[in-house]
Amino acid sequence: MRWRYLAVFAFFVVLFFGIWTKLFYWQIIDASELSSMGESQYAEYLEIPPIRGDIKTSDNFPIVTNRISYLVYANPQKTKDITLESNTLSSLLHIDAASISAQLSLKDKVWVPLATSIDEATKEKIAALNLPDMGFQETPTRFYPEASMAAQLVGFVGKDALGNSKGYFGLEGYYDRQLRGRIGKTTVVHDAFGKPVLAKLTSNSGQQDGRTLVLHIDRVIQYALSKKLKEGIQEYGATSGMAAVMDPKTGAVLAMSSFPSFDPRDFWDYQTKDYINPFITDTYEPGSTFKPLVMSAAMDAGLVTPMSTCPICDKPVTVGDYQIHTWDNKYFPNTTMVDIMIHSDNTGMTYVAQKLGLNRMISYLTKFGIGQPTGIDLQGEFAPPLKPKSQWYPIDLATTGFGQGISVTPMELLDAFSAIANGGVRMEPHVVAEIETPDGQTIPIPPKQVDQPISATAAKLMTEILVDTTNKGEASFARLKGYRIAGKTGTASIPLNGHYDPTKTIASFIGFAPADNPKFIMVVILNKPTTSIYGAETAAPIWFSVAHDILNYYGITPTENDTSTFQQ
Repeated sequence: MRWRYLAVFAFFVVLFFGIWTKLFYWQIIDASELSSMGESQYAEYLEIPPIRGDIKTSDNFPIVTNRISYLVYANPQKTKDITLESNTLSSLLHIDAASISAQLSLKDKVWVPLATSIDEATKEKIAALNLPDMGFQETPTRFYPEASMAAQLVGFVGKDALGNSKGYFGLEGYYDRQLRGRIGKTTVVHDAFGKPVLAKLTSNSGQQDGRTLVLHIDRVIQYALSKKLKEGIQEYGATSGMAAVMDPKTGAVLAMSSFPSFDPRDFWDYQTKDYINPFITDTYEPGSTFKPLVMSAAMDAGLVTPMSTCPICDKPVTVGDYQIHTWDNKYFPNTTMVDIMIHSDNTGMTYVAQKLGLNRMISYLTKFGIGQPTGIDLQGEFAPPLKPKSQWYPIDLATTGFGQGISVTPMELLDAFSAIANGGVRMEPHVVAEIETPDGQTIPIPPKQVDQPISATAAKLMTEILVDTTNKGEASFARLKGYRIAGKTGTASIPLNGHYDPTKTIASFIGFAPADNPKFIMVVILNKPTTSIYGAETAAPIWFSVAHDILNYYGITPTENDTSTFQQ
């Protein structure tokens, strides 16, 4: 009998160790997986989307914000008539009935989404149907109160490959991580029948709303610039146009506009090319607006003074196999550097470029930021690099002196020119002034100096020459009397199939005011104007019209003396 007791004892020992081993495996080795399986039977995790941050102008007006829309969802286990509901909801939600039917047919689910971004009126119509399986969840949707005013500056919010919201282009793209915040999770607990009984956002959910951007953009200046640029494009028959206003002392971008544009509320109705901000991406040959950079470099290097004379300006200048003419075939023997700028003399600027030489030309252009992105806080900035020194020919040096044969973006030119207005110091352009966190903190973005291409003395001399140029140059008819404004016109021929088309130009005007203590610098660019090919007759009138509004807005009154030191 003893062996039977031993057998039974051994059986229970083996059974005990078997159970112990299995419990050990469940509780220690496979605990995580089993826990997840258990939780899945009574709970599920849902993502809690953050509220995207606003974008405000300098006066705290939200040019981009959020408004409440609704996500429509259903509990298929409560759906009584799939076909009837699918057809009814299809007409209200503008969604194919088959797609709705497919969702309502998922009888093992208690929650399925049917549509997002539904407005209040549509939500009320669905609620009025009193369908027992229908429900609504509030969701924020991007809203652009003044959408068309600065669409390419702002950008838009779309969906990425995974269906998540994402900012594209402009500020929405550049600051997407700051604006979008962080997604959290909530636990939905089910009863024994699979019905949700509890939804709780736990303290460690990780959800965090996005941050708000406060811009340097001044809504008054932005409105004036956009309105008058659009009117000017139409009046002068241009194919497109762009303009921007900046504070040269800080690099703060006060306004930026371009046309044609798009509506960020309905961005899907436009082509991708319409989203791109041409002010920071499009390259062009700047023409005579480039001359002040070269002239100020030569003065900074001590190679010329304002009253130095040009010994080769009495006729066309030959460079290799090429001849360089003035734009109007008028020549001025022994003309001064001041008059070279007033007459926008290409032969004179050829002389200045040759005096400067290739090494110094490349060095100064690099310090002015030519050939490099400016660092502006907008998505998509592009800047064509300067050619390697080995690829420059004598004709390249000569034509660079008057802004042909070299390509820049409008942002590059505006930033480089601002150094003249700011005592020789170049600042990094910036659109955002500060960032506000959800908990009320403010993170300022301070001004940043990036270089000093020329001395304060050279900048002052160039400013006086530009005041003279404004008062006595081709655009003098449009100038604002009583204001010392430093500016320069530009009329650049457009290269086409290896040569320049004399009938198609890019017309522009760049300048700053008041010259002695600049509050703003602005550039206006028109592409292929048809009423006149010249910047003095198209871009300049727009510039002075906007400048008049800005000066009045700042409360800057005219003075009795608006001349330069060279006129006095």
